[in-house]
Amino acid sequence: MTRRPRALVIVENKTMPVDRRAWQGALALRDEGYEVSVICPKSPDHRQSYELLDGVHVFRHPQPLEADGALGYLVEYSSALFWEFVLSIRVAMKVGFDTVQGNNPPDLIFLIAAFWKYLFGKPYIFDHQDVSPELYEAKFGKQGFFYRLMLLFERTTFAVADVTIATNETFRDIAVERGGMDPDRVFVVHSVPDLKKFQRTKSNAHLRNGRRHVVGYVGIMGAQDGVDLLVDAMGDIVHTQGREDVQCVIVGSGTELATLKARVAEQGLKDYVTFTGFLSGEKLFSALSTFDVGVIPDPKNSYNDKIAMNKIFEYTSLGIPFVQFDLNQARRLVGDAALYAENNCPKALARESLRLVDDPELRRVLSVRGEARAATLLNWDREKAQLLAAYECATAGRRRAPAVRPADSSSSLSARGA
Repeated sequence: MTRRPRALVIVENKTMPVDRRAWQGALALRDEGYEVSVICPKSPDHRQSYELLDGVHVFRHPQPLEADGALGYLVEYSSALFWEFVLSIRVAMKVGFDTVQGNNPPDLIFLIAAFWKYLFGKPYIFDHQDVSPELYEAKFGKQGFFYRLMLLFERTTFAVADVTIATNETFRDIAVERGGMDPDRVFVVHSVPDLKKFQRTKSNAHLRNGRRHVVGYVGIMGAQDGVDLLVDAMGDIVHTQGREDVQCVIVGSGTELATLKARVAEQGLKDYVTFTGFLSGEKLFSALSTFDVGVIPDPKNSYNDKIAMNKIFEYTSLGIPFVQFDLNQARRLVGDAALYAENNCPKALARESLRLVDDPELRRVLSVRGEARAATLLNWDREKAQLLAAYECATAGRRRAPAVRPADSSSSLSARGA
């Protein structure tokens, strides 16, 4: 009998099955007949060192500290790489694997992949989810030595990779132009939800706090994510505009959470801003279904201009009208299915948010546009086919990445969401 192909996926920054993109990919490989193993960190809700979850072998290592600063990142990544290497040996002995997939950040998983590739002939598939040099610049406001080091790690990652999976067309260009990858070995797999599973549910009335309108945010709260701008926008809505009918719900966690809560308290907004913490599953769907208006406060910079944010895909999939700053990749994806605030300005963010809050017809129009893009362009089955093609290319070299994806030719629809 022919042995099942086996894949090892390494994820550093989220546990499984919490990382939606990585988990969808693992399940897609499983459904295609792969025996899939995943290495990831533990979390407060996922403490098992090993479990067989939905047919996927999940190996977890101790959770490193959540870094904030160059020294913190050094400690976090060193610890993660040590445990990932140890667990890769355990996976090799317990399950076995034929390929290694590394999901960045960081761009250091190539160190583990190189060991298995050059000594044991196992191809490396790089899942390019973040542009680490630009992320460093956005977090610390400078380039310098560590920025150049990030570029070196990125170039080395591409040099080791047999195939790259890019989360959007901008990342594809980076892989080819900055990383020197063969275009035929770069596959775009957008981080879209599976619309058969990602749907509205009953809203959470408690989150409204007795108010008529809810503006919401879902995502990570790091220095580069701009949630402080959303808090300042709420300050303008409440104190300058005198609005008492708008509640802000912030879903997620991150290194800036404590700072953001302090900022809310300083501005006298504790009754108007609710932090739910990290949510998943039905609780997440319920919170999202409560949003009347979604907000993407990520400021315009060299990092955010290039990334495709999960919350854009999630808002459009659920028909949530939303406001964001004018980011290049985001506009390329959603076009006229969103409103755009100017100049990273909280007052502009507040103005556009209230414009949506006070105009039901505009909300309806943007909701319809977003859902139309989700229905026609956010197609997980197509993205899954690209993922499987990337694996086929890495292992057999029989499949090439298409020069132009079908979605890219739909310019009349103004693109899609991330």
